[in-house]
Amino acid sequence: MAEHDLMEKLVSLSKRRGYVFQSSEIYGGTGSVWDYGPLGVELKRNIKDAWWRTMVHQRDDIEGLDSSILMHPRVWEASGHVAEFTDPLVECKNCHRRFRVDILLAEAGAENLESARCISCGVSGQWTEPRQFNLMFKTFMGPAEDDAAVVYLRPETAQGIYVNFLNVQTTARQRVPFGIAQVGKAFRNEITPGNFIFRTREFEQMEMQFFVEPGTDDEWFERWKETRIQWLYSLGLDPARLRFHAHAPDKLAHYAKAAFDIEFFFGGTIGDGGWGEIEGIHNRTDFDLGRHQEFSGKRLEYIDPVLQKRYLPYIIETSIGADRLTLAVLANGYREEEVEGETRVVLGLHPSLAPLKVGVFPLVKKDGMAEKAMKVHEELRAKGIPSFYDESGAIGRRYRRQDEAGTPFGVTIDGETMETDSVTIRDRDTMRQERIALDQLVGYVRERI
Repeated sequence: MAEHDLMEKLVSLSKRRGYVFQSSEIYGGTGSVWDYGPLGVELKRNIKDAWWRTMVHQRDDIEGLDSSILMHPRVWEASGHVAEFTDPLVECKNCHRRFRVDILLAEAGAENLESARCISCGVSGQWTEPRQFNLMFKTFMGPAEDDAAVVYLRPETAQGIYVNFLNVQTTARQRVPFGIAQVGKAFRNEITPGNFIFRTREFEQMEMQFFVEPGTDDEWFERWKETRIQWLYSLGLDPARLRFHAHAPDKLAHYAKAAFDIEFFFGGTIGDGGWGEIEGIHNRTDFDLGRHQEFSGKRLEYIDPVLQKRYLPYIIETSIGADRLTLAVLANGYREEEVEGETRVVLGLHPSLAPLKVGVFPLVKKDGMAEKAMKVHEELRAKGIPSFYDESGAIGRRYRRQDEAGTPFGVTIDGETMETDSVTIRDRDTMRQERIALDQLVGYVRERI
């Protein structure tokens, strides 16, 4: 399978199996806005839950937060988003489509605008001068649409953490070093979105801001780099498709002392030669707390009870896109195999992430097998194991449908089940089947997910 075909195949599979649909599709769709279907919402939720367990539930030094999307406008002045959150924009003089310069050059494979071919109409070198464009969505709070009522849809979740730093620190009785984690929506008015759910205007972030004493930040930065990539390995992502990319000193954001991206190899036109960022680890120094202290007039310093000194903590940020990671999980799991002269499409999702854990199939719809299978299906769901019941078509086709949906196990109810109360359980990846007692089924599945 050619790499450039993968995204097209994922879009098709996602629509066919209920992972992702285009938003407002019956009206022709909304550009680069996507809806998650029955399986997609479960996969994305499983990913977010796995992140939350690792970051919050399994650690004593990280607290959770859910801050609001709408914030005081001064927050975005302090953060630099009003003045700095811009991208250079150019317009094709032939077709009048607009593009972000960096994305245009990457997708056109050009070093400069003079040699860049328009990826819409194909004309080369016919570009307006770049102009700056702010990526924040602006709206109005209250009945009057005037400047005094302007608010923004947040372009990131991190600022909600910074302005709540002391609230969380004091109420949770945390001492530095500690972190605050948040999962939430963010909005960016991207000029050149695309590549399915890789770059969208509405997306979810999973961000953690870790507050440390100045001077210990380099050590914590390296520690979090290793922690984060090991977590991605634990999701079943192929290590050969993950890499670190360091931001060059002249490419660092205005707030950053150091920054690394974790990139995943998607192939196609994504990023640099198919490598696209899914997570960033940044040393933000004390820039954010310092700016909010300056703009709000409130002291945000941490008082160390042992050293008896005040300081603004440095911040190590880990920020991962839930949508991009979902796409990486789908791309990592997709494969096509030849089995008995037919193509088998498999979505090899890690069992812990798979939306459905078990497919339950009566071999035939007679002799009580269908009723027995439905009872097994209902008992699995009652135990909190997502299950799908299917009695339609040949058993091989039912296996194939669940292979494509990413379901790791198939359970078949047959004549022997009716006699011995045992079932055949089939592994999605190896297609190996084994016989187990029905009363062992729940334990068997739980052990593997």
